[in-house]
Amino acid sequence: MRFSQLYAPTLKEAPSDADLVSIKLLIRGGFLRKVAAGIYTFLPLGLKVLKKVEEIVRQEMNAIGSQEILMPIIQPAELWHETGRWDDYGPEMMKLQDRHERFFTLGPTHEEIITHILRNELKSYKQLPFSLYQIAMKYRDEIRPRFGVMRSREFLMKDAYSFHDSWDSLDDTYRDFYCAYSKILERIGLDFLVVEADSGAIGGNESHEFNVLAKYGESTLLYCDCGYAASDEKAEYRFELREQQGESGTLESVATPSSRTVEEVSSFLGVNAGDIIKSLIYKGRKGYFIVLIRGDEELNESKLKAAMNDQTVVMATPQEVMELLKVPTGFVGPVGLPEEIRIISDYSIKGLKNAVCGALKEGYHYRFVLPGRDFEIDEWLDLKMVRPGDSCPKCGTPLKSAKGIEVGHIFKLGTKYSEKMNGYITDARGRNSPYIMGCYGWGVSRTIGAIVEQLHDKDGIIWPLETCPFHIVVTAVNIKDESIARTSLEIYDFLKSKNFDVLLDDREISPGMKFKDADLIGIPLRITVGRKLAEGVIEIKSRTEAKPVSVIIDNGYEALSLEIERALSAYNPKSILKLEEE
Repeated sequence: MRFSQLYAPTLKEAPSDADLVSIKLLIRGGFLRKVAAGIYTFLPLGLKVLKKVEEIVRQEMNAIGSQEILMPIIQPAELWHETGRWDDYGPEMMKLQDRHERFFTLGPTHEEIITHILRNELKSYKQLPFSLYQIAMKYRDEIRPRFGVMRSREFLMKDAYSFHDSWDSLDDTYRDFYCAYSKILERIGLDFLVVEADSGAIGGNESHEFNVLAKYGESTLLYCDCGYAASDEKAEYRFELREQQGESGTLESVATPSSRTVEEVSSFLGVNAGDIIKSLIYKGRKGYFIVLIRGDEELNESKLKAAMNDQTVVMATPQEVMELLKVPTGFVGPVGLPEEIRIISDYSIKGLKNAVCGALKEGYHYRFVLPGRDFEIDEWLDLKMVRPGDSCPKCGTPLKSAKGIEVGHIFKLGTKYSEKMNGYITDARGRNSPYIMGCYGWGVSRTIGAIVEQLHDKDGIIWPLETCPFHIVVTAVNIKDESIARTSLEIYDFLKSKNFDVLLDDREISPGMKFKDADLIGIPLRITVGRKLAEGVIEIKSRTEAKPVSVIIDNGYEALSLEIERALSAYNPKSILKLEEE
């Protein structure tokens, strides 16, 4: 490809509304253009990289025997009503009506569709196991699509689904996908961390996320040298009883005017935040309930939804709390609650015997509260948001943290979808049984953003060899010089004959601009044909090395070919990677 014919409009400055390095560089480098918030057009360079990532994913899926299909983007609401996810999935689901006022969704995922297809096809355990995958666009109405292609409303995704007659069979396939996902990241050449993860609206009893490590990753990952690793949404808390000092006092109501928050109550009463019971009203499918946690801890809503098996769970609004309890949110507490409101508590409440909580009366709190005496807890759960420094749930060592960008997620779905959608087979004993499923997602377009977040410097992107738009750029310093133009074209043709993916920069612009564009775009090798050509010399400059290497071409281009092979074999984007562990 000649640069003069390539549509790659590079920019000196990034748009003012671009937040992350990745989207700034992808727009500046002429890979993408923004259409609307979370919606992007892939220009020729961007599409080329996208296709390379897609092909790596496809090859690894084929290598484990998964078979490619293509399912519709538009999905009828009836299928989602069967599983209950039409309401469960939440506001991220894009819904629409056709001219007959029938509801559809622009698919955020395809569990319902694939289960619907297979329930009409699978009859016997002898047809299992197998897996199917597709690479197609998905749609999610992100609340704040601020992370470029890593959190967009329209994105390219690989989603796969496996079908089994036993849990052992699912375990085998789950391991296959786990290894395939690891290999994808190893082939690309990225530092990554696999963590236990929350299954969210997808469901299932086990899931793992594959995260590319990056300084400004959107996910907080907690890990330990013993091998434990989990997202902060999933990380377990190693409960350590913290006994409150002193003997239990008598329950006492005290005036706390204008003190609503933990900080305000703590300051007004002169108590520690950890001595306060934070009381939060939530609502779900079964109505309202109250959740208790120590005032110095943060509630993990992902854990709460998983424990309640209800993805519709949401905090009640101040207006709803007022209608329910006739008191503002800052004065809610568990003492004297109506019987129909269940009390669910985090383990951190254990050990409190002189606690403070809302008195269900505006302007008042209770002191000397003793759980079990003054109120009964219906259910104890691990609901704490685990933080760096908390004890590892496996070995007790303080947890470390890193930032990551989720690119892959695998789930053991079990029979969640087959049972609800009547997906049954005849098992080996002749019984009618729901087939067991696994689900495996990979963000293809998201991977591009993750690569750039991890691999870049002040000059631009540093693409790995397997995903770069071009391996080599031949830079004709002065295209009007006949000798330079002729030699540049000869080298370009020679490299193409050797099956290199090569770009000829034949534009009539300054050499400095050409060099800056090559670095910005992230082409691994730059061959410069310039003034030294009169001496029979050209230069090869690796994107990851400080100085160019001179090559004599008086006797043809074989020496050039050897030097290119050496440079590409030594090319290492990580050599200038500077990850900061948080």
